[in-house]
Amino acid sequence: MGEKQTADDHVHATMRIILVCAAAVLQFGLSLHPMLTQEYRYQWLAAGAFVALACVTAVCCRWALRRRPLPGALVAGGTAVVLAASFCGAATLAPEQRFQTADWPFGLVGWHLLLLLLDRFRVFIAALTVHLLTSVCLLLGAGVPDRGTVGAAGAVAFGTVTVQLAVMVITRILRRQTQEAIAAAEERDRMAARVLAAQQWEKSQRSVFAGHLGSTLPLLAGLADGELDPRDSGTQRRCAQAATQLRRLFAEKDEVPDPLVHEVTACVDVAERRGVDVSFAVSGAAVPVPAQVRRELTEPVVTALSVARSRARVSVLRADEEIRIAVVADARAEVAPVTGGRVAVEYGVYDGHLRLEARWRKRRS
Repeated sequence: MGEKQTADDHVHATMRIILVCAAAVLQFGLSLHPMLTQEYRYQWLAAGAFVALACVTAVCCRWALRRRPLPGALVAGGTAVVLAASFCGAATLAPEQRFQTADWPFGLVGWHLLLLLLDRFRVFIAALTVHLLTSVCLLLGAGVPDRGTVGAAGAVAFGTVTVQLAVMVITRILRRQTQEAIAAAEERDRMAARVLAAQQWEKSQRSVFAGHLGSTLPLLAGLADGELDPRDSGTQRRCAQAATQLRRLFAEKDEVPDPLVHEVTACVDVAERRGVDVSFAVSGAAVPVPAQVRRELTEPVVTALSVARSRARVSVLRADEEIRIAVVADARAEVAPVTGGRVAVEYGVYDGHLRLEARWRKRRS
């Protein structure tokens, strides 16, 4: 809706500047001479109608040159003044002067209506119809015109109204084309932003993968060279930790409604495949968590589950301002507490059970 309004404002502002110039040129360049030289039944009334139309143009010029839309009160009042001027100007004409050179109000009024009602197509058609019917009724009220008069009146009316309607149609076409151009440009910008975001994400993922592979490759090389014994508990723990880290990393790429729980579930799945009985509980509604924070929250979980021997319990607790992940596992492990960062980690070993909690407190905006 915002894009459409911007396109409408741009087209209407440009067209109103053109129409202000056209109305001024037509009134003072073509209509002033017949108004001053022709004889009217009520000369003062014709002059009043001319001045009223000039005032409408002058008032509209203030908004048009600033490229601002006309206020509703100005549009309503100006339309009433223009239609009144149309009636007064036509009423001053003698029957033989109608649709002739002296009938300057007939062709001029339509341009003022177009200036006022450029963005109100139906109202413009209604006001233009009232203007035409007023002239026709005054023509017929003076008696039945002859065929020559009817032909001349029809030619003048057709030529004048056709040009004014053509301006309205051109304006609507330009507005639609501008809307399409703006929509296409913004879609192109959105596509460029998505491509840039995808490139940045891919670069970040490559860095993360490189970091994990940097710690995994020595383990694989040691196993391949026979330097590490697969039966050794330390080697098994390192393999379990590497497998859990990679599985969590793969889960990070998935498009899911709740990425944090999805990544923790991936860690639990690897532990269960090793034969560990894991109890997993989640409380609270899903909240958005940045990817880097999710990595810091799940990294202690990876460590705790990779050293679990047979049983573990994982709990994810989510509140409005804080997220906690707690792990209890029947294992001993060294997990360095983290302080001063985004995620704080606390741990302790009690009766052969590792108790660990990773906590992230959301910052208030």
